[in-house]
Amino acid sequence: MTPHGDSAAGPVVPDPKELFAQFPPATDTPEYDVIEADDLPDPYHGLLVHPYHMTVSVEAHHGDKVDVRPLAVHRDGDFYSRKIVLTLRRTGKVVLFGIVRVNLALCSPAVRDEILAGQTPFGRVLIKHKVMRVIEPTAYLRLRPGPAQLAWFGRTAPGPLYGRVAIIHCDDQPTVELFEVVSPE
Repeated sequence: MTPHGDSAAGPVVPDPKELFAQFPPATDTPEYDVIEADDLPDPYHGLLVHPYHMTVSVEAHHGDKVDVRPLAVHRDGDFYSRKIVLTLRRTGKVVLFGIVRVNLALCSPAVRDEILAGQTPFGRVLIKHKVMRVIEPTAYLRLRPGPAQLAWFGRTAPGPLYGRVAIIHCDDQPTVELFEVVSPE
């Protein structure tokens, strides 16, 4: 699935370090441990352990629609990546930091155009266009936040953050790699 790899060689598993490396100097790459889903404390467990779009999950958790704010964009041939935050519509509070890498060659022209416009959360684009999709979480993460990670959510107090990496299969093709970290407050 990656622009430099071959998904036929084995299962696709997003590498957070590789996803961050697309945005040099990648000084905000977090330190993390891979953990079991059962080791995620509440409410992180409910926010992360499911086969649904994070757009839908954070909107349900916070009782508000979210908007996407792209922080950086990278394009490598058919691969388009963006580093984003999702913010609550009413307050502007950041509730998710993420990186998404999409193989645009596997998207319809309408989906591709809306993704490239960068105005709509990714999950909402796929839902709107009725793309058949399966979201496959591949790992859960406990992050040891440094200044960059605390800044994602406007936090000052250190303490673990939690996230996941996942693949979205669109029309039975591994099309999207995700790195997502949530803030439940």
